[in-house]
Amino acid sequence: MGYKKKTVILAIIALLLALLYIFYELSGNIGYILPRRIIKVVAIILTGGAIAFSTTIFMTITNNRILTPSVLGLDSLYLLIQTVIIFVFGSHSLIMMSSQLNYLVSIGAMILFSLLLYRFLFKGEKNNIYFLLLIGMILGTFFGSFTSFMQVLIDPNEFMVAQDRMFASVNNVNTDLVYLSIVLVILVLIYFMRFYKYLDVLALGKDDAINLGVPYDYVVKRLLIVVAILISIATALIGPITFLGLLVVNVAYELMKTYRHLYIILGSMLISIIALLGGQFVVEKIFTFQTTISVIINFIGGVYFIYLLLKENKSW
Repeated sequence: MGYKKKTVILAIIALLLALLYIFYELSGNIGYILPRRIIKVVAIILTGGAIAFSTTIFMTITNNRILTPSVLGLDSLYLLIQTVIIFVFGSHSLIMMSSQLNYLVSIGAMILFSLLLYRFLFKGEKNNIYFLLLIGMILGTFFGSFTSFMQVLIDPNEFMVAQDRMFASVNNVNTDLVYLSIVLVILVLIYFMRFYKYLDVLALGKDDAINLGVPYDYVVKRLLIVVAILISIATALIGPITFLGLLVVNVAYELMKTYRHLYIILGSMLISIIALLGGQFVVEKIFTFQTTISVIINFIGGVYFIYLLLKENKSW
C-alpha cells in the first residue's frame, strides 16, 4: 500500500475517533457538554499536530530519529516557570488565576529562552547543532533540579497546584486559549512555508545540503525558532508530553516508508492525533480520570525509546 493511501486511512481513523469522542454517550445537557467536547478535540488536534510537526522538523535538522525538542529543555522550563510563579506570587496570584496571562507568560518565556540560546550558540562559526543539544540537555537538567528544589520549599497546598501543572491534561482547557493557539499556529505555519522546500535536502545531512545550495545556518536557525514556538504553544496549552513526538514520528517513518516530508509530517500529525484522542478516550471511559493522558503516552513512549536505543546499538 502506498504512502498516499496510508495517509488517507490515517485521516479517516482520526476523523472517526474524533466523532466517537464527541458523540459517545452524549446525553443530558447537550448544549453544555457538546461544545466542551468539541473544544477538547480541537485542543488535542492542535497539540498533537504541533508536537508531531515540530519533532519531525527537529529530527530532520539533527539527522537523528532519537532526539526530540524536549532535549532543548523547554518542557523543564515550563515546569520551572509554573513553580517560580507559585513560589514567588502564590497559587492565587493573577498570573495563576488568569489562564490567558499564564499562557502568554509561559510561551513568551520559553520562546525568549530559545532565541537567547540560539543567538548565543550560533554566534560563532564553530558552534553546531550538537553543541546546542548538549547545552539544552544540561539546562533542562538544571531547570528540573531547580524546580524540585523550590517544590520542596513551598507550602504543601501550593505544591499540589504545582504538581497539577506537571501532567498534561485536556480536561480543563480554556476556550480562549484554544482560539489564541489556532491564530499562533496559523501564523507559524505561514512563516514555515518559506522553508518547507529545504526539508528533503536537509535530511541528507549538513554537508550535502550545503553542496546542493541550501543556506544551511540561515534555514536551521529559522526552523529551530519554528520548533520552539510550536512546542511552547503545545506545552502551555495542555502541559508537557515528553515522549509523544518521539513515538509518533518514528511510527510515521516506519509506516510511510518514504522520506518525502509532506507525507511524513502529515502521517506523524495524524498518528499523534489518533494517539491523543484514543488515549483521552481511554482515560475518561476506562480509567474514569484515575490517571492522565501524559502518563499513558510517556509510558508507551519510554518503552519505545528503549527499543530504539537497543535497535541502534545492534546496528552498530
